[in-house]
Amino acid sequence: MTDSRQLSGEGQEAGTSQFPGTRPALLMLDDGICFSGQARGACREAKGEVIFTTSMAGYQETLTDPSYYGQIVVFTAAHVGNYGVSSCDDQSFRPQAAGAVFHELQITPPGKFPHWRAEGALDESMAAAGLTAISGIDTRALTMHIRDGGARNGIISAVDLDKKSLLQRARALPSMQGLDLTAEVSCNYEYSPAMPVTEGIAQPVLNIAVLDLGLKRSILNCFMDQGMRPRVWPARTDAETILASQPAGVFLSNGPGDPGACSDIIKTAQRLLGRLPLLGICLGHQILALAMGGRTYKLPFGHHGVNHPVKNFLTGRVLITSQNHGFCVDPDSLASNINITHMNLNDHTLEGLECRDNRVVSLQFHPEASPGPYDARDAFIKFRNMITGTANA
Repeated sequence: MTDSRQLSGEGQEAGTSQFPGTRPALLMLDDGICFSGQARGACREAKGEVIFTTSMAGYQETLTDPSYYGQIVVFTAAHVGNYGVSSCDDQSFRPQAAGAVFHELQITPPGKFPHWRAEGALDESMAAAGLTAISGIDTRALTMHIRDGGARNGIISAVDLDKKSLLQRARALPSMQGLDLTAEVSCNYEYSPAMPVTEGIAQPVLNIAVLDLGLKRSILNCFMDQGMRPRVWPARTDAETILASQPAGVFLSNGPGDPGACSDIIKTAQRLLGRLPLLGICLGHQILALAMGGRTYKLPFGHHGVNHPVKNFLTGRVLITSQNHGFCVDPDSLASNINITHMNLNDHTLEGLECRDNRVVSLQFHPEASPGPYDARDAFIKFRNMITGTANA
């Protein structure tokens, strides 16, 4: 049963700490709904769009995924932090989410985590990185509120506990619609990651260009596992510079914000169409659809989790996929030469497309997972086959 006090914006007092040394904190949504709890991590403030993820694990991958930039992530799992943190699970060099909301954050002494890779505690890791979170929240009530009313802007604060002040500032935050956030998360120089020296993996024979719109490290690993050497370019790199490097194909990565606001990147994608094979994932998928004349729209509360069923129309298989997006491609806006290849079985939204005329393949979900199942990792094989002209590409 929902505790009505958790959903009250009137006369609610900040909760007392359940852990020694912690501070009270508030989560204020821009519609006046306020939750009280304990400050965790950096114990300062976090501002952004409040969304929820249904993943039961993978909290570290989630918080370091650049696609979550500008968002406060509500974890629906009742207990978070159980297996600690490990540097090998980071998807970027620092936390990218604006903040985090937990029902219960596991506090375990160093060296006591049951996972053999654990290097420390999530709370300590967030504090060191300057990420503010709040725990002790009725995340079930909060998730239902977002599900019913849509994602909303909000503020977590351990320094300003004045509700009127917080509400005023939450309402002044910009909407995610119309925001191009790629410059905030993209690299600012061209680089190539070191190829692994591993027996059994084909020697790299294909050089590909990666347009970094908010790239996850695990995607690069998947390319290298298939013998593709990625060369990563900043988001604002023009098509001529990319083509001058003579790649065999181009990948447009995942990333945060509104795809419709990325006008420069859409123009770059348009100049690349038909000139060499293109693959897009998440934001990259949306950019390619826009470059081919399609439209995108904002979902009420987005898809964030690791258990979304998606049907592959090309094979008839149903994949269990990892997802993180707040915008979607409108299937009715696509030209007749663009084929819809994947569909979400929960809400029938578009999850994949291909255009053989332009040698384009794109996916809304994350085939690399991290976190999530590996059902769709053959997408990287498909891209390689499309480049090499192998049958069944």
